[in-house]
Amino acid sequence: MSDTHAAFNDTTNPELEAEINAIIEELSLEEKVWMMNGHGFFEVFFGEDQKQFGRRAYEAGSGCERLGIPPLYFTDGPRGVRHSEAATSFPVSMARGATWDPDLERRIGEVIGTEARAIGATLSGAVCVNLLRHPAWGRAQETYGEDPYLLGELGAALSEGIQRHNVIATVKHFALNSVENSRFEVNVRVSERAMREVYLPHFKRIIESGCASVMSAYNKVNGDYCGHNTHLLREILKDEWGFNGFVHSDWVKGAYGPDAAQAGLDIENPDVIFFGDHLIKAVEKGEVTQEAVDDAIRRILRTQFTFARASDPRDYAKADVACTAHTDLAREVAEKSFVLLKNDGLLPLNKSEVKTIACFGKLMDLQNLGDRGSSCNTPPYAVTLKQGLEAYVGTDVKLEFFDGDDLEAARKLAASADACLIAAGYTWENEGEYIPGNEAMEGLDSKEKMESRGGDRADLRLLPSDEALISAVCEENSKTLVSIMAGSAVIMEDWKAKPEAIMMIWYPGMEGGHAFARAVFGDVNPGGKLPFGIPKRAEDLPFFDAFALEIDYDLYHGYSHLAKVNAEPAFPFGFGLSYTRFSYANARKVTSDEQIAFEIDVTNIGDRTGDEIVQGYVGFENTQIDRPAFLLKRFERVTLAPGETATIRFELTANDLAYYDETAGRWAVEDIEYSMRIGSDSVTAQDHILPFRLEEIGN
Repeated sequence: MSDTHAAFNDTTNPELEAEINAIIEELSLEEKVWMMNGHGFFEVFFGEDQKQFGRRAYEAGSGCERLGIPPLYFTDGPRGVRHSEAATSFPVSMARGATWDPDLERRIGEVIGTEARAIGATLSGAVCVNLLRHPAWGRAQETYGEDPYLLGELGAALSEGIQRHNVIATVKHFALNSVENSRFEVNVRVSERAMREVYLPHFKRIIESGCASVMSAYNKVNGDYCGHNTHLLREILKDEWGFNGFVHSDWVKGAYGPDAAQAGLDIENPDVIFFGDHLIKAVEKGEVTQEAVDDAIRRILRTQFTFARASDPRDYAKADVACTAHTDLAREVAEKSFVLLKNDGLLPLNKSEVKTIACFGKLMDLQNLGDRGSSCNTPPYAVTLKQGLEAYVGTDVKLEFFDGDDLEAARKLAASADACLIAAGYTWENEGEYIPGNEAMEGLDSKEKMESRGGDRADLRLLPSDEALISAVCEENSKTLVSIMAGSAVIMEDWKAKPEAIMMIWYPGMEGGHAFARAVFGDVNPGGKLPFGIPKRAEDLPFFDAFALEIDYDLYHGYSHLAKVNAEPAFPFGFGLSYTRFSYANARKVTSDEQIAFEIDVTNIGDRTGDEIVQGYVGFENTQIDRPAFLLKRFERVTLAPGETATIRFELTANDLAYYDETAGRWAVEDIEYSMRIGSDSVTAQDHILPFRLEEIGN
């Protein structure tokens, strides 16, 4: 990221501000309001035979032909650039959350920025960081997990990568958007403290990293739609956080009247509905101030000019889109995202020992890239699991595939194989952005009934047909790997003891099949870790109703909720196995410059090179207020050869200990003894606990 972008939300350029003020003086009210809307979307959308979102970059605000100011052009994400032309399709964001690798995510951002520029886009909606409050949430796959710290680090990295190529990154959906089916209506009731500690920190981290635009959410927060929420948009985002960029609405139902401009919504996208003439009249009547309109124009132009005038690090051409370097990165991301949950010696398979492999499940030969909502993009090809396996083994291993429903035939095939591979899980029809049938724009002029698709999951278990297949195959051959394609947690208690291996492979992107084969046969050592915890029972999770019109959010969800209710997870937050083993030893506090850091030695004690993700949690066991038992505050992914040791060092600040004092209206830090917990996941971190006090870490 350039210095210009890094400083975007810290300072303003006096010369640029003077230039913008002069433009504002010259613009008519009609021209200003024009710049506060997207334009042409409906005309283009309904003029296309397929009537699909995102088939081109759309005008999404700004633009004054008289003064030679071009509009902004928007492309969606986060799997890659969304366009009718083929583009690189990465694994979904949840898979990338499982890599715990900000440097890798920054490289993904650079690809998205490069390809966006190549197709003429200047505004990207790829940075989706809504917190996974409950695994049933349909759009879980579009975010990075359940922890605000992890979300913030990865979202900031993606934003920085995109903006390095002078594409304005949008972080979305601001805020508290964690239910899909009722997203247009639900009112989220939340205390100021829970909002500040759980649902906003990752947005603040990304804004502080330089992210220059924000998309408001559809839902309400404490009674006000997010696009009309003065507390969120003006008081917190713009005034308190010092955000200098602009806020635009989510598509179509992101605003409900011109008063949104007064609340802090700068652009209504994708087209004129409630701004336009309605906003002009509201200004003329004094219902919306001229100052609010001018502030919106100032923010739009400040952002647009800053990026448009920055030096490009390279040239951009159509040949950049889905080029070999980018598709190679898609494969690397998939390889680093796989999470090995169980392995009783089955993996990796050895081609010299395993001569017949039986492969089961319809997902084996399906291009299963994720949902088909706004995050969907079009790769030039996509390698299925079946294709990846066939390409990898060639004639060395006999592969047999069965995707039918005849369980007796499945049993017979399993019994004859040296090993079995099952692909189980979901598709875009089971989870994803909720597309409500004929109510969706794609069906407004359809005479035939269109079924709703995607949305929140009704059940956290696999489909009954998948569970029946797993049981049938494993009864005949326990040497079975169950590979799960899903966007969040799957409850496995009814069958997890049956196969010898289980691996989360997510929706693995265009190169997923190749990556899968390399992981199964050991060319790749799985190093991903769960970006959420998997419960044993749905009853152990917070309340969730996909069609709720009112819902309360508190301080607890995910691993903090499981700890509070004393529910043992099936697989804890941060969990993931490897084909090698790691030992943790010599946890210690190290003093330097009168402050302490926390160190631990991590050694690869196995016989394969592998990646370990070392996690640091702050414990609040001595708190005098209601707060989680522990929270993730640091992590590092490290590659170690057999016998190699790395010393991992974590440093903390007072901000890592703070809670939001609602009575005082500010952040505060308790004067108590805390602990630093370091380990390979949220449970094993409790094996290495280092007590400390506030004065030891300084400010």
